[in-house]
Amino acid sequence: MTPAPDKQLPSSLPRPPGELEALERAWAPPTGWRLFSAVNNSQVGLFYIGVSLLFLLLAGVLGLMMRAQLALPDNALMSAQTYNQVFTMHGTVMMFLFAVPVVEAIAVYLLPPMLGARDLPFPRLSAYAFWAYAIGGLAFFCTLFFGVSPDGGWFMYPPLTGKEHSPGLGADFWLLGIGFIEISAIAGAIELIIGILMTRAPGMTLGRMPVFAWAMLVTALMIVFAFPAIIAGTLLLELERAFDWPFFIPARGGDPLLWQHLFWFFGHPEVYIIFLPAAGMVSMMVPSMARTSLVAQRAIVIALVAVGVISFALWAHHMFTAGLSRYALYFVSAASFAVAIPSAVQVFAWIATLRRGRVRPLQAPTLFLLGFHFIFVLGGLTGVMVAVLPFNWQVHDTYFIVAHLHYVLIGGMVFPVFAGLYYWAPVLNGHRLSERLARWVFGLMFGGFNLAFFPMHITGLLGMPRRVYTYSADMGWNGLNLLSSVGAFILALGVGLFFADAARFVFKKKKQHGNPWRAATLEWLPQGDYGVRSIPRIASSEPLWDQPALGEEVAAGRHFLPGTHSGQRETLVTSWRKAVPQHLLVLPTDSWWPFIAAAGTAGFFLLLTVGWVVTAFACGIAAVAAIVIWLWQTDNPPHAATAEVADGVFLPVGARGSASHSWWAMVILLCVDASVFASLVFAHVHVAMAAEVCPPPGASLPQWGWPVASAALLLAGSAAMRGAQAMLSRGRKTGVWVLVLLAVLCLLAAAGLDGWGHRLAGLRPAASAWSATVAALLAWQGFHVLVLTVMGLYVCARSAAGKLRADARASLDNTVVLWHYVTLQGLAGMGVIYLMPLF
Repeated sequence: MTPAPDKQLPSSLPRPPGELEALERAWAPPTGWRLFSAVNNSQVGLFYIGVSLLFLLLAGVLGLMMRAQLALPDNALMSAQTYNQVFTMHGTVMMFLFAVPVVEAIAVYLLPPMLGARDLPFPRLSAYAFWAYAIGGLAFFCTLFFGVSPDGGWFMYPPLTGKEHSPGLGADFWLLGIGFIEISAIAGAIELIIGILMTRAPGMTLGRMPVFAWAMLVTALMIVFAFPAIIAGTLLLELERAFDWPFFIPARGGDPLLWQHLFWFFGHPEVYIIFLPAAGMVSMMVPSMARTSLVAQRAIVIALVAVGVISFALWAHHMFTAGLSRYALYFVSAASFAVAIPSAVQVFAWIATLRRGRVRPLQAPTLFLLGFHFIFVLGGLTGVMVAVLPFNWQVHDTYFIVAHLHYVLIGGMVFPVFAGLYYWAPVLNGHRLSERLARWVFGLMFGGFNLAFFPMHITGLLGMPRRVYTYSADMGWNGLNLLSSVGAFILALGVGLFFADAARFVFKKKKQHGNPWRAATLEWLPQGDYGVRSIPRIASSEPLWDQPALGEEVAAGRHFLPGTHSGQRETLVTSWRKAVPQHLLVLPTDSWWPFIAAAGTAGFFLLLTVGWVVTAFACGIAAVAAIVIWLWQTDNPPHAATAEVADGVFLPVGARGSASHSWWAMVILLCVDASVFASLVFAHVHVAMAAEVCPPPGASLPQWGWPVASAALLLAGSAAMRGAQAMLSRGRKTGVWVLVLLAVLCLLAAAGLDGWGHRLAGLRPAASAWSATVAALLAWQGFHVLVLTVMGLYVCARSAAGKLRADARASLDNTVVLWHYVTLQGLAGMGVIYLMPLF
């Protein structure tokens, strides 16, 4: 099934009657209360954007409360305890519930039309990720109203957040709530990676891909490798709090610096996870507002990748005063300087583009783009300053760092996001936000921001420490703090004016936008609930400029997939590099199961925190059941072997094995899994190397026969699963479920032997940090054994129901991939535990 040569598109044949109506029926959005079951990116993306902006408002209110408290010396507006809760929630909500989610939300909404796709390849996964984030995030925020919100800072450093110093539930809500919400972010990242690499319009090679898509691809890959560290860290700290496993307690061999390593391995890449999507948006808007091509587009893409890679060398940037070795300090300091180079490449390319073109003066996106340049460059310069070790030692934990952080994050992300909201608003309903009000919004935000945060540089240099709830009148900070507080309220006034205009805007009657900026990329094609009428073949990175008739051709159905072959929602899967059409993908439709699964997952984590164990496990069971039903509905045989996706062009319907999008999603999920495992291994190695003797006194390892037998059973289970695949390929269905059950028994026996051996050896996780890390590795493997048992039984059920076939085998193939990984993880874990004492 070869793709059509360029000369066959656009088609000149008339479209059959009823084709457009069938397309509209397949993609018709749910209405009323059924909106909660929507899975299409055009609905889920809007929900996502709306909730993330709600969290911006909520975090902003908390920030104003802080500035009101600090406006005057010796202020008694809030107590120290209340201020610590407000401070912790402000940072947590901004970083975890607004900054990362809002860029993922914009990507969910914009990427399918920008790539020429009908939807992302896992729409139900997008819906699950959103609802998990929304329900979990709102429940977490409500802890403020019940006096159980965390108060240990958004970075949650132990020992302050250990059970001894934080005995309440606040830290537990943070650890379980935020850890769960990060899982939602990872689910969104997997969706975006597969969507970007496998659902681009034909002809959209990697070199022609929009810069925003590149930025989101790099960002999503960073999430895959950075966020697992915080998941591992929250898991360890919660285990310490719940079961007294002393990972971070020095008296029993733990180390508080272990938390800092895990947290900042996530935390500093997160700064660039926030910035890179905003930079991608800037690279999309600047050419349109300047009415010229982007200068040095290839260099910008290389710079995006370079920033993503270098950012992982910067985690100890926040630990310059933590007593690290001088060589570690030199390396991280050098990396902190190096990351400025690719960032500067992008800034100079944007300036050159504005200089070369004819800029639309005083229009809202242009104003916010110019404000972004000014604020972000200043934040970048102070970032270079704090990369200098002696200077960093002086300003560490002062308000100079607060100023730097906000210049980078608000300048580097909030201003581009507001520019994007003004720029892409017509995509939503065809109307633009008010240009007159936009000038007031920009003036208030730009002036208020600089009045609020620039004085903090001076306050910090004068010695004002971070995280204090009040200060004495004789410290010399009075006037500067008052200026900062006045500026914060001016900034808030600008944000409030924007939301007032946005409330007016969303109720306007929908119309075609007509590409008001005369932009060059595909999201400005005529759109319906189904996305584009037909998926275009493109020949450049600026298709609407280079193919002026493309909009009319697409709307007339003269390109790929002008209708629906199965009567369901469909899109094209193309090759990852050159975007050659590979097969037709039938997408799942609207469903309640993602919502139920997300609510159950949120209920499990949050109710477990307050000790409602039975109810929590009931929610967990409901979540698992919903996911199983949701998956049961998706892996079905294709309605036909091939489908005509353009005149005379036939493609296979669906794919198997490594050609399938779900297979690659499982591979990416395993990268996440392996990163969590690597973080736990790092914790074990860290405490083992710090111990005087390994194992420490009172601890021991089982005899070698236990791990050898366990390893043999793991390998036998993987061999059985490989045999099940071969059986299915030969059509012997009975042999499939027999071998899968055999693999499950081998897996359970392997886990039982490994755990029993450690039990006989006297493993006591509460006795020492070394024993605790061993127990954590065993527990992590045990969790995977439980998951694989459920998946194995699920595969057996599908086989018994006749749904596991040679042309509907994703359930088995994806389970086998995970099975082999768990085998390797088990072998690696045993290797680390048993070999570490030899070094």
